[in-house]
Parts: sequence; C-alpha cells; structure tokens
Amino acid sequence: MSAPFLGLRTVIYRVSDLTAAVSWYTNVIGHPPYFNEPYYVGFNVGGFELGLQSEENAGSNKAENIEVYWGVENIEVEYARMLSLGASEHSAPAQVGEDLWVATLKDPWGNLIGLIRNPYFKI
Repeated sequence: MSAPFLGLRTVIYRVSDLTAAVSWYTNVIGHPPYFNEPYYVGFNVGGFELGLQSEENAGSNKAENIEVYWGVENIEVEYARMLSLGASEHSAPAQVGEDLWVATLKDPWGNLIGLIRNPYFKI
C-alpha cells in the first residue's frame, strides 16, 4: 500500500491586496511568480507552490491553528530578512531538538508563515 500523502505541494495565503502581496512575496522569495492572474498567483519555491488569492474569494477566516513550514538554510538570517521586509514576529527562532530550528512570522495580511531549518529532511 502506498502512502496517502505524497508531501507538501501547495500552500495558499489569502490577502486583501493581491498586487501588494505579489510584490512583497517576490521580494521574500527572490523571484517573480510563474503564474500571475487576477484570481490566483503561483510561485515555485524549490519545487513546491506558494499560491496567493484575494481574500474576497475566501470562504473562511484565517487561523493560527494551521502551520506550514518552509525550509531554510539559516533561520536567523531569513527571519530577520522577512521582518525587514514587513513581516511581524509570531515566534522567534527556537531550537526544538538537536539541530532542528523553527520560527513563525505573519505576513502583512496576517497569514502565519513557518520557517524550519531541518538538516535531517532530504528530498
């Protein structure tokens, strides 16, 4: 029997200003989206998708009980860089076991963004 979950494919953040969010995430990620339409914007982030949609298309409120972690090499540097780009602190980088580190921030639209430094996870 094969595993039912194949791994992270897409994370979608809903934003109140799609144009501003595209600009902000382009700065955070370091390159423009590969798909950019008024109803959906998609960035390829290391083979995974970060999607942006307008909040007016959303059917539910944002929640902090959903956490998605994006892998980074240097969590302190990336955390500080995202703060400098306008993210707000949610939980500072913390070691959670051996050489495993996590942190969370909020984008300018209140979406929770997790960062993880996990040298044990290999694709």
